[in-house]
Amino acid sequence: MEPLRLSTREGYDLWSALYDGEDNPLVQLESRFLPPLLGEVRGLCVADVGCGTGRWTLSLADAGARFVVGVDFSAGMLGRALAKSRELRPAPAFVRAEVASLPLAARRFDRVLCCLVLDHVLELDPFFRELARVLAPEGSLLCSVMHPAMNILGIEARFTDPASGREVRPASARNTISDYVMAAGRAGLGFEAMSEHAVDEELCAVSPRARKYAGWPLLLLLRLRLALPPRAR
Repeated sequence: MEPLRLSTREGYDLWSALYDGEDNPLVQLESRFLPPLLGEVRGLCVADVGCGTGRWTLSLADAGARFVVGVDFSAGMLGRALAKSRELRPAPAFVRAEVASLPLAARRFDRVLCCLVLDHVLELDPFFRELARVLAPEGSLLCSVMHPAMNILGIEARFTDPASGREVRPASARNTISDYVMAAGRAGLGFEAMSEHAVDEELCAVSPRARKYAGWPLLLLLRLRLALPPRAR
């Protein structure tokens, strides 16, 4: 049966019902390697752009960030995030909006996270400019994304709809590492760190689904900060 291809928003609305309960090796690998790049967030203002079901948004609030806001365009994903946040005090804020047009103040956020979003973004230049706009002068932008090497295997974001048994693929973009590097630079961002993380035995032990990709790079992590003023467009 051919995969069902949906828009990114439609796909994630449908995926939201089972997203948190799935064996997701990409999320598992990110959970291991992103926190050291993130560092201490206590007392900071943090934006989680493309927050999904709030896995990082809630963690940031629980870690003592002064103000946390999660932004996503999927009503289904945000509904899950809101339901999980009811026990937190203070609870993070959630906003439904297009992540390429953020309803957030400029230069406000000490940390901006954008996790597992970039492989769904066709127009990278305006997207990185918007992330740079809300970043505080001494702040850091952290991005995680499925490694472009997965394109060689024909792998992109996907899940199986339990109601139909059919594979569903939200619309993705076949961006390369150089696409990310060049778009970030044009947005006035400089690199503090970039790392690639492959499927190893530690990941396979907690994610059986990862075994088929053993040895392949699965995750790309970027840490950036404001460097130069964006080039005039």
